[in-house]
Amino acid sequence: MRVLGVDPGLTRCGLGVVDSAPGRRAVLVEVGVARSAPDQAPELRLAAIAAEVEAWLDRHRPDAVAVEQVFAQHNLRTVMGTAQVSGVVMLAAARRGVPVAVHTPSEVKAAVTGNGRAAKAQVQAMVARILALPEAPTPADAADALALAVCHLWRPLPGRLVGSRGAEAVAPSGGGRTPAQVAWARAESAARRAAR
Repeated sequence: MRVLGVDPGLTRCGLGVVDSAPGRRAVLVEVGVARSAPDQAPELRLAAIAAEVEAWLDRHRPDAVAVEQVFAQHNLRTVMGTAQVSGVVMLAAARRGVPVAVHTPSEVKAAVTGNGRAAKAQVQAMVARILALPEAPTPADAADALALAVCHLWRPLPGRLVGSRGAEAVAPSGGGRTPAQVAWARAESAARRAAR
């Protein structure tokens, strides 16, 4: 299974593609950041991000796209830009028939580190370790995109994970669940309860 992880942002949008591999491994395919100039009009900034995301979708042909859920913050302008980029990403994926999953930050942290409240540095270090990289990708948006992709690959579903083109990947638990997957399930459950 191939997953494109997207950490949405209007100035920097993290992009990371990860493949599942035998032996419960995740393999880096590509990582980067789509950028837009803060002095441009919002529609031009969104167009720049959209063009880059579409190029990644066409180049890598992922089975799924994993996007970080947008949460309200004190800075409404930042939230609006992030939400707009999320919409652009979802639309680009939908036009290509690629399913989109939205994951909360706590779900991502739990999947990668086993702790839904892990610090950003801990998540970045674990991403590097999981993908056998000499160091965490920079900027942080790129590492966060990879964490989203790994989270989606390792989501705690029973049996097999099936992509839009029928690609299959065995869940990394091999029948049981890893401690990180158990923590991910708890974080997902807590997020659903909080949303009610």
